[in-house]
Amino acid sequence: MDPTLFAFVLGMGSAVTLAGANTFVKAAKDILGARAVMALSSAVLVLPAAFFVPLPGQQTWMILALSLPAHWLYQTALVRALSRGDLSLVFPVMRGSAPLLTALAAAIVLGEQLSPLAMTGLIIASLATVIFALPERNFGGSRKVRNSALLWALATGACVAIYNVIDAQGVRSGPSPWSFIVWLFLLDWIGINLIALLTRGREQFMEGARAAFWPGIGAGACSLTSFSMALYGFSIAPVAYMSAMRETAVVFAAIMGWWFLREGFGVRRTLAAIILAAGLCLLQVS
Repeated sequence: MDPTLFAFVLGMGSAVTLAGANTFVKAAKDILGARAVMALSSAVLVLPAAFFVPLPGQQTWMILALSLPAHWLYQTALVRALSRGDLSLVFPVMRGSAPLLTALAAAIVLGEQLSPLAMTGLIIASLATVIFALPERNFGGSRKVRNSALLWALATGACVAIYNVIDAQGVRSGPSPWSFIVWLFLLDWIGINLIALLTRGREQFMEGARAAFWPGIGAGACSLTSFSMALYGFSIAPVAYMSAMRETAVVFAAIMGWWFLREGFGVRRTLAAIILAAGLCLLQVS
């Protein structure tokens, strides 16, 4: 298969499963508990692969030492955003802001440059998220809580940009991209579970984990699939390109939020999804 087409397939597959993972988390009554179960189940699912991939080298271990705190910050911001706002509100903002931030970071850190047409598409796609963030005409909730959700969503997007650039270096640093991918998942569960345990205590932590067990398992399987596809894509395509393809998850998440969680979608978010797709098409054509 042509590498560009393969990267596109990986990006779109990653987008659908990313949206699925976050839909499972939002569907759980306990967001933090679901994220904790999700991270742990991903580690258990990937454990057998550790016996078949090469051990990370010194450089890969150093990149993992930078990547893991970035992922833990991301998870903390994500939990706070999802706890304060609908999936169809915060997810487009957190994921839609990530491609532009990733492209800027990749240009500065990795020296990757996009053409003017690609940058135009990237900016259009990112600005489309603003439409998602605008308040609904009949909005009757707390604007303070809504604004807090949006701020945490933007913080989540910044964390995504940070770990995208770090992880792109990780999958390119070792004898196999899968060495970094497997060990990232094996260690990623520590942060969010430790936060949940310290903030809740053992009994409440276990109660939350039990309540969110099945949504967390579903989220873990989707997350493992999504991020593995994205990280492998980073090894064969520019970081900004893969990030933008993956962020089409905002469209799928909005649809899933409407279909499964009974959240509002409407004409405005439909138009935003079309604008977002148009921006990403410009990115691919370039």
